[in-house]
Amino acid sequence: MVNNRNATAIYGLGKNSGLNTIYFHCTEDILKANPSMCTYLEPSFDVRQDIAIIDVPRDASGGATVLRVAEDLAENNKGARVLTVVSELTCVTFRAPNEEHLDNLVGSAIFGDGASALIIGSDPVPHVENPQFEFHWSGETILPESDGAIEGRLTEAGLICHLLKDVPGLISRNTLPIFNGAIEVAGSPSWNDLFWCVHPGGRAILDEVAKTLSLKPERLEATREILYNYGNISGASVLFILDQTRRRSAQKKSSTTGEGCEWGLVVGFGPGLTVEVAVLKAIATCH
Repeated sequence: MVNNRNATAIYGLGKNSGLNTIYFHCTEDILKANPSMCTYLEPSFDVRQDIAIIDVPRDASGGATVLRVAEDLAENNKGARVLTVVSELTCVTFRAPNEEHLDNLVGSAIFGDGASALIIGSDPVPHVENPQFEFHWSGETILPESDGAIEGRLTEAGLICHLLKDVPGLISRNTLPIFNGAIEVAGSPSWNDLFWCVHPGGRAILDEVAKTLSLKPERLEATREILYNYGNISGASVLFILDQTRRRSAQKKSSTTGEGCEWGLVVGFGPGLTVEVAVLKAIATCH
């Protein structure tokens, strides 16, 4: 564990978790100054709210949802450029472990803090603007029989999150029709001909997605790298992964910003259990 003025980096979270590091805004000094946050179910909502309001004046959940809303604004306002920011802090959910609530311990172990920003617009100015991806379609749905699978309750003790063990199974059993509908926009390419930015809810979820779609390991490498280096950073995760895909493409001198793929999917998972999917087209590079 390493502390600085702005964040705490926690290392070595177990080789089977798929994580190595998460970043946690609440430093040791903050926790010492607010001991109610460290006691399970101790009333601490005001403390958490004060921290979140100061550091996250505009909080958004669901990176894929943010892409959809920003694209709609840009497309319907000629010449608009939409600055899109997603910032996530775990201070509203952090608390000491409790033997009777192991799902809370899982959340504390894999969730991290992070923020990401990008600009979305339409009709880029030639030789001035340098777009990285094109946005072509998005959709959202709630998975059947998923009531209570991911649940958050706002209480005096902060946001209490509960996760069912079968979340990876629910996702793997129900997402294929959603993905099939999405890729029709791209001419229905094979799964391994797409680049993938999948919300890293945990290693088990990524393993189930890869198994269901028979994905080659490299298709989720960018996603797993973000999970390993930052943990699950909620809505900001898919934007981190999108940027990692762009970086990997440049490093490998790929033919497109999607690591050589023309089309790709951005997939977000959230409470509900909600699935948001966006279809992006990569930009050809000059390599």
